[in-house]
Amino acid sequence: MKIAITRLENKAAGDRALCASYGHDCYTVSPLRAELRPERVDAFVEAVHRGEFDCLFFSSALPAAVVGPKLERWPRVIAIGPKTAEVLREFGIEAEVLPTFYSRDFVPYLGEWLRGRTVGIPRADVPNPGLLGAIAAAGGTVREERVYALVPTGAELTLDAADAVLFTSAMSYREARWQPRDDLLLVAIGEITADAMRAGGHPPAVVGDGSLAGTLEALNRYAEGR
Repeated sequence: MKIAITRLENKAAGDRALCASYGHDCYTVSPLRAELRPERVDAFVEAVHRGEFDCLFFSSALPAAVVGPKLERWPRVIAIGPKTAEVLREFGIEAEVLPTFYSRDFVPYLGEWLRGRTVGIPRADVPNPGLLGAIAAAGGTVREERVYALVPTGAELTLDAADAVLFTSAMSYREARWQPRDDLLLVAIGEITADAMRAGGHPPAVVGDGSLAGTLEALNRYAEGR
């Protein structure tokens, strides 16, 4: 199957090899681009070096890639998934990995340890009130540093050659310009993205576990059962 995968521009490393291992080909379509804010990256790194955080949470690979190489020391580090942890490991930072690919599991994972602790989160300029509220309810303090913005590219997704389109986030779906087709298989990387697609009138036929590998596994199960 030929799969169009929504990714930030230049952030699709490894997708084709992974897709090939599941018997598919893929290419990138980019409804969003990242606009880095270097001054905020530097402010966050300086706060880490001053010892202001008891824990860092990296909720995607991009902030790990821009913050990681600047860190000289760090506290406890949590990564949302193995891909993010792999990026951090390139800079000598060993991170614990959440049991699922959702930030909602951050607080249950840390449990009572969070009480009285301060968490630093470098992330996109996209609100996540559920995570912030959960940390506060657990007795923790959080400081988000929005180190990059996600800006719609405005480009229509090129889907003519695709058998399927895989949306990798709710925002990538909501901001995408594209033309649905009856023969185009709709795929969501996880339940949050799937909910956005259902709300927008495009319910996905396949829903993954929040990772690309898990989504490809789900896609193959779907194809076998059709």
